[in-house]
This record gives sequence, C-alpha cells and structure tokens, in this order.
Amino acid sequence: MSTAIGEDFDADRWRARFRLDGKVAVVTGASSGLGVAIALGMAAAGADVAIGARRVDRLQETRKAVERLGRRCIAVPTDVTIIEDCTRLVESAVNELGRVDILVNNAGIGGEYHQATEDPPEHFRHVVDVNLFGSYWMAQAAGRVMQPGSAVVNISSVLAVTTAKMPAAGYSAAKAGILGLTRDLAAQWGRKGIRVNAIMPGVFPTEATAHYSPNYTRKLIDARIPLGRIGDPEEIASTAVFLASDAAAYITGVAVAVDGGVLLL
Repeated sequence: MSTAIGEDFDADRWRARFRLDGKVAVVTGASSGLGVAIALGMAAAGADVAIGARRVDRLQETRKAVERLGRRCIAVPTDVTIIEDCTRLVESAVNELGRVDILVNNAGIGGEYHQATEDPPEHFRHVVDVNLFGSYWMAQAAGRVMQPGSAVVNISSVLAVTTAKMPAAGYSAAKAGILGLTRDLAAQWGRKGIRVNAIMPGVFPTEATAHYSPNYTRKLIDARIPLGRIGDPEEIASTAVFLASDAAAYITGVAVAVDGGVLLL
C-alpha cells in the first residue's frame, strides 16, 4: 500500500527549524538601528541574547526590550576594536547564559566622506578597525567556544560589491573584506559544524542614514531601488534569524543581499 503524499511530513518539526529555542545569540552593535532589531528578532525566535556595544545606556534599553519578550539578556560594554572586550562578551555569554550558538557581527561605523587623496590615515584605519578587524576578533572569540550546529552571521553591505558614487573607500574596503572573511571562516569551520554567512544590507534607516533629507532619499529610491522603498530593520533581523536557524543548515559561505534590488541595477 503506497503512502499518500505528505503523510509522513512532520509540520511541527518543520516549523521548529525556523525557531531558535534553547540557543544563545551574541549580537554586537546592539545599542541602535539594525543591532536592536536583530537582538529583538533573535529573542522573538526563542534565543537568549548577549548584547554588546560601546554606549552602555542605550545597550541597557535594548536589554530591557529583549527581556520584555520573555528571554534572558545580558548587556556587556564592548568595543570590538579591543580584543579583550570581544573575549569578555563571549565569556560572559557562556558564564551567564550557558553557551554561544550564534554570533551576529553587526557592530560597524560608516565613517566620514573623504576623497581618497585627502583621507586621513587614522580615519581609514579606524573604519577598517571597527568593521573588519572587530568582526574577526569577535569570530575568533566565539569560534573557540561554539559547538557543532552553531552559526556566525556577518553584516557586510552592498557597498562591498558596488558603489554609491560617494567617497567611502575605507567602508567599502572593510565591507568587502568581510565577504572574504566569511568565505574563509566558512571553509575553515565547516568540518566543525559551524556555518558562516554574510548579509549585505542596502539602504536602511540607521544613524548613518539619519541625515538623509526626504528629497535625497526619494531620489535615491527612484535611481537605485527597484522595490521603491528603503528597507525595514526587521527585514535584516528576519534574514539573520533564518541564517542562524536550522532552516539554513545547509547554507554556508554565502552573502545574501537584502537591498530591495539595488544590485540589479
């Protein structure tokens, strides 16, 4: 007697693949913008969360928001350019929450706009230090304690592979470096059962875009974004949750553009 199509399909198991119940996520840059949305998304999917950032007062606001969702959360002052801070964030997650299953490398800065011939060396170094080196130090610390089934999600940018026609060499170089870092770590850690992927956001409402005027934003949308709007931070958060979940268990070493179609043009 043949089995009817779908008779052995376990819907509960299927839905559970998209959940993060029992897992612990570490999210950097969680004091504002995309970092807050990602921390809340991880919590809403069932994870306890360890959050890090330099602005302690705003970090505590994020912690309270996570706890309102019924999840445990610790807030650890963290400057990702300081290796000891990165180590302390991961160790705090292990000591207080029990483990680290997910790392989201979200901490970053946009920097200032300088023509390449006039870019102060300290500016270029700082932008790369925060965006690229900080992601590496955090990955190192997390990779030492992560068990099989864990996941790293690096936040890159569409500017890693295109240009906004504005002088942002340090930022673009750092975000492109994150794509290389993602591929290499995915190759190194695949046998350990640790997946490493990246997200390339397009234009989102963040501190880096807060100074955009409505007129400039409209022109940008019309010229570069086929979907006709800027992104919602929850759209980055949901992608991060997916990549961290068992639903993405066979995905590693890739960069997912969440950009409304910017890279189509």
